[in-house]
Amino acid sequence: MQSNSSDARSNRPEASKVIIDRFLDAIWMERGLSENTLDAYRADLLALDKRLKGHDVELVKASKANLLDYISWRVEGGAKPRSTARQLSSFRRFYRYLLREGSIAEDPTAGIAMPKIGRALPQSLTEDEVDALLAAPNVSEPLGNRDRAMLELLYATGMRVSELISLKMSQMNLNQGVIRVIGKGNRERLIPLGGEAQDWLRDFIDGARIEILLERQTDYLFPTRRGDCMTRQAFWHIIKRYGKKAGVGKKLSPHTVRHAFATHLLNNGADLRVIQLLLGHSDVSTTQIYTHVARERMKELHSQHHPRG
Repeated sequence: MQSNSSDARSNRPEASKVIIDRFLDAIWMERGLSENTLDAYRADLLALDKRLKGHDVELVKASKANLLDYISWRVEGGAKPRSTARQLSSFRRFYRYLLREGSIAEDPTAGIAMPKIGRALPQSLTEDEVDALLAAPNVSEPLGNRDRAMLELLYATGMRVSELISLKMSQMNLNQGVIRVIGKGNRERLIPLGGEAQDWLRDFIDGARIEILLERQTDYLFPTRRGDCMTRQAFWHIIKRYGKKAGVGKKLSPHTVRHAFATHLLNNGADLRVIQLLLGHSDVSTTQIYTHVARERMKELHSQHHPRG
């Protein structure tokens, strides 16, 4: 009898992983979520499963008290409200899936309140800082020319880093000056390209890209020397390196340039709905944070230049 109990316990982690994988497959089919989002759900659920196993509780049999215990344990360990809210969101989606499938009788996340999160304004760059960043790569070298074209395109379009690195040659139409971007949920959007970005892209495609690839063939617009798609982490390191070289003292990431794109458009009179479409936000409420950024900028300018500021 003891042996059977031990066997059942040893099989439990595998059973949990199977259920988690089924859940991830289901929400991917329903919503077409990105790999990064699915990986985050998996990590959240595996972390919960590990904690529950330590208390001899199965993932599908967790109670509200079990989940509150897990959340309290993480908060005591220093977890921030935003991180806690993200995990609780993962758990809600998972247990609602189980409820819908008839695997559980009630949702243990029901009645658990989301932690209150102060809405932080995204850090942006000034136009001078963007100019310095764009000028940082050594464009006489093939990889520097590629990096300049990537930075120019990132600032010209405000696309996400995952959209940028996965761009294919077939998504470009330089004759019409537009680029077809495939965003979250496989939603497509057309983004116009400014003349500066078009010039850098043409220069890169006709010169440095050929030097980087040599005899290799790939449809990726911005390949590595191996002809592969660049990773998000690699581009993150690239932009940080150029930020340091440009003397940009702010914390810098690809998302910072996306924020700069939206903020500079709004500061120069662009309509919020247009910015929503360009960024690929499904809801304008997500875009509205940039009105707060513009408001803060107006306050700053007023205090600097008004005689009674």
